[in-house]
Amino acid sequence: MTWLRALREVVRSGLTIEEARLEPLLALRTAVGVAIIVGPALWLASPSYAASAALGAYSAGAATFQRTWRPRKVIALGAGAGLALSTFVGYLAAGRLVTFLPLLAAWAFVAGMAWAAGSTAGIVAATMVGSMLVTITLPTSAGRALEHAGVIALGGVVQAVLILLFPIRRWGAHRDALADALAAVADYARRLRHDPTAPFDPEPLMTARDAAAVTPSQARTRPSVLHGPRGLAERILPAVAALADPDIGAPAEGPGRDRARELLDAAAEVLDAAARSIRRGTPAEVPPGSTDVLRVDEEHEVLEGPARQAAERLVELLGEALEIAGLGDAPGKTPTPPGSAGAQLLVRPTLFRLLPVVVRAVRRELRRDSPVFRHAVRLAAVATLGYLIAARLPVGHGYWAPITSVMVMRPDFHRTYARAVARLAGTLAGVGLATGMVRALGPDAQVFGALAVFSAGLSYTLIRTGYAYSQCFTAAYVVFLLGMGGHAWEQTVPERVLLTLLGGALAMLAYVVFPAWETPRLTGRLADWLAADGRYTAAVLRSYAEPTREHHADVRRALLASREARAAWQETYDQARQEPVRPRGLTSREAQEAQEALKGFGRAAMLMESHVPRAGSRPAPEAKRFAEAPEAKRFAEALEADTAQAAVDVREHRNPEWERVEEALQAWEGPAGGDGSPVLRREAELQKQALEDLATAVSRTPLERDVGSAREEQRVRTAAAAEDDGPGLAHRDG
Repeated sequence: MTWLRALREVVRSGLTIEEARLEPLLALRTAVGVAIIVGPALWLASPSYAASAALGAYSAGAATFQRTWRPRKVIALGAGAGLALSTFVGYLAAGRLVTFLPLLAAWAFVAGMAWAAGSTAGIVAATMVGSMLVTITLPTSAGRALEHAGVIALGGVVQAVLILLFPIRRWGAHRDALADALAAVADYARRLRHDPTAPFDPEPLMTARDAAAVTPSQARTRPSVLHGPRGLAERILPAVAALADPDIGAPAEGPGRDRARELLDAAAEVLDAAARSIRRGTPAEVPPGSTDVLRVDEEHEVLEGPARQAAERLVELLGEALEIAGLGDAPGKTPTPPGSAGAQLLVRPTLFRLLPVVVRAVRRELRRDSPVFRHAVRLAAVATLGYLIAARLPVGHGYWAPITSVMVMRPDFHRTYARAVARLAGTLAGVGLATGMVRALGPDAQVFGALAVFSAGLSYTLIRTGYAYSQCFTAAYVVFLLGMGGHAWEQTVPERVLLTLLGGALAMLAYVVFPAWETPRLTGRLADWLAADGRYTAAVLRSYAEPTREHHADVRRALLASREARAAWQETYDQARQEPVRPRGLTSREAQEAQEALKGFGRAAMLMESHVPRAGSRPAPEAKRFAEAPEAKRFAEALEADTAQAAVDVREHRNPEWERVEEALQAWEGPAGGDGSPVLRREAELQKQALEDLATAVSRTPLERDVGSAREEQRVRTAAAAEDDGPGLAHRDG
């Protein structure tokens, strides 16, 4: 992608209205928290104390809107305490540049490294850097600075108390994550009716699993309906895929295919009903026609062989889903997957026990090629440089420039640039709106305080619709706070616009000077995904031969590792497509072809898993013959070995080969393995075809690779030129 086109995409992304469900009650409760702390501070103390109170309450409230599975009150308390500490420590060094600048650089670096613990930690840490920068406006007294820090911490306490006293849709985010997972499987079942080989994106299942991890205190209060359905969705997924597949499931045409479509449609209806029940906490009705379809007639059933086995398994699992849909929030009756309760509980460490986990995560990112480390370096450099430049300008409130840089910077190119554009647009709109109101109303601290709280509520309401629109009311909120303190608008508004522009420009320039491009990481991510899929397939084959609990646990671990590798590839691939960088190693077309090949490889492994006997059950005759066939075991070992070696070859830009897989598959097709399991053998052939497609996508000589990169660059330029010629010309994304 060229720089011009990348910048156009940045502007479009920064100003896009994101489709998200508004949460006005949550916004109202959080705005009330701001009002409770600002009003008394303005009445009993002074506007400066009210401003500090507003900083703590507003920032702690905003932190509770981040995507996290921890209790909101814990997030509010943690954010308030961190802001207070940052404010007080910043004051201790704010008297001299020789002490303040090193502290600011170190604080910003730590905030950047906090992204190793997740996006919520990174965003809250960036807010703490902003709090330190505001410290320079505090009175020159350690005692007064401590008082301001206490007021800021009190803002977090107030938000936490309101969350405790007025809970709004408790466990709502967890319910949504689980319901989304069931709805994703339902959508997949519908797509399989028309496209029997459609791929499945496991991201909703990964999100649901992340949401299922709870602290010990959460485990005691979690609704029973959140315990079992995630495992149910995991088991239904391979069943619908096996039923729809034309090679090993229902025939491509005829009554069998019609019956499979009926079952898939009924499965989608039942899963959607279960998702509605979980999301709303009320029983959901399933259309009677869908339940009538879920009956396997022993005499008149048209499905045979593996397709019938998949249908019977699906009907059994959908019976559990029907029970979930009919129960709503009834306690203690939710079906749980096999295994002990302790084995199914995913434990999330408490905040105190999280510290060593964060330390290990940060240590893993302390390397020059890490995007998190590079982000931390950029953040430290830009915060100090922005502060120095703004301090030399003939304007007040120079800290707005580094605050802007800190708040818009992210570890990746696209989000950093998009947020810079969004912040500038939102600031211009918000400042213009608030300035007009300030001039019309005249100086009145109480009125401006009320308007600040109202603006905070609107900012919370729009926080998930796009950064530009939330930032509009955040800028208005700041203008009203400054007006509350008696600052003339002529001295604050133009300066804020200028400093916002300066901070955004510094953030964008920093990424150009010290980037962390994802494009060169594509081959490594592809190799990791390939190796993880190979281990997953080998674990499935071993579990099929010996369906023990240990082998089933190995399959589960390998599946989770495969999903994590796929998610890492997808994130890198999506970011690389938005970067103005010439393709290295893989062009965008080759990356897309390799991605489709590995999706097919993983899908074949999922089909294999659908035929694995249950743990502890007696193996079927074909499974027993498979276990006794050395050729089948050899195929599992060859597949794992070849994919591991191919991962090394892909990283080092060598052509992957599948000699051991070909030899093992040929031996499996001989007399010894031919009678073992024709279904598994067919799935193995599908995997072999997927590996060949992958080799075709990435296999080239060095000269061909250079020529391909040049052609890719030329194709992108041509597409961009076609887009500029008019909206009627189609283009392909490079």
